[in-house]
Amino acid sequence: MKMSRAAAVSAVAASAASAVLVLSAPAFAHVSVSPEGEAAKGGYATVNFKVPNEMDDAATTKLEVSLPGDHPLASVMTQAVPGWTAKVTKSKLDKPLEMHGEKIDEAVTKVTWTADGKGIQPGSFQKFPLSMGQLPEDTDELVFKAVQTYDNKEVVRWIEPQQKGQEEPEHPAPTLRLTAASDDHHGGAAKPDDKSEQGGTSESAATESSDSSDTTARVLGVVGIVVGAAGVAFGVLAMRRRVTG
Repeated sequence: MKMSRAAAVSAVAASAASAVLVLSAPAFAHVSVSPEGEAAKGGYATVNFKVPNEMDDAATTKLEVSLPGDHPLASVMTQAVPGWTAKVTKSKLDKPLEMHGEKIDEAVTKVTWTADGKGIQPGSFQKFPLSMGQLPEDTDELVFKAVQTYDNKEVVRWIEPQQKGQEEPEHPAPTLRLTAASDDHHGGAAKPDDKSEQGGTSESAATESSDSSDTTARVLGVVGIVVGAAGVAFGVLAMRRRVTG
C-alpha cells in the first residue's frame, strides 16, 4: 500500500508537470505572420513575419517567404532589418493587374532575408516586416510559404496549409487573416491623430491588452493545475497518516 500511494503521488506530480509543458511549448512553435494594426481587404498593410529559433545548437541564417500566386500583390516593400540583407524577386504575371488605373504585368513572388552576421540565435526570435498591397477583396486570408535555414544546413519548410476542421499541421504555412474592407479603402490602422480626436483606443493598445489577458489566463490555468496536484498529494499523505496512526 505504501508503494502504491507513493506511486500515485508521483503520477499526479508528473501529470501536472506535463500539462504545464503542453501549455507553454507552442508559444514560439512556428513561423507566423501578423499585421501591424489590421489587414483590410482592398487596402494596404504592414505585416511582420515572426521567426523563432527552435534549435539549441544552431542559428537561423536565412528566411525565404513565397507570396501567394493565386492573389498576386503589385506593391511589396521591405524594411531594413539590422544584420540582414533582403532580396526581392519579381515574376511576370499571366494576367496583368490594374492598380490606380495602370496595368501591372509583374509582381513580387518571393522575399529572401540572409543574415550578415550571427543570425537568430537559440532561444531568440526575429521579426521581418513587409509593406504590401493592394490586398485582395475576394478572399478572407492569404497563405504564404516560408523556408527557414539554419547554419548547420538544416532546412525547415513551413508550407502546409491549415485545412478547415482539422488539427494544425506539423509545419503550418504562415496565414494572414484579412478584415472587412475599410471605408477609405486603404487598410491598415487609423492614424494616431484620428484616434485621439475621436477619443478611441489605438489598435496596438487593444492588441497589447488582449495579449496581456491571454497571458494572464494561461498563467492562472497553470497555477490551477499545480495547486490541484498539490491538493491531491496532500490528501494522499493525510490518508497515509490516518492509516499508519
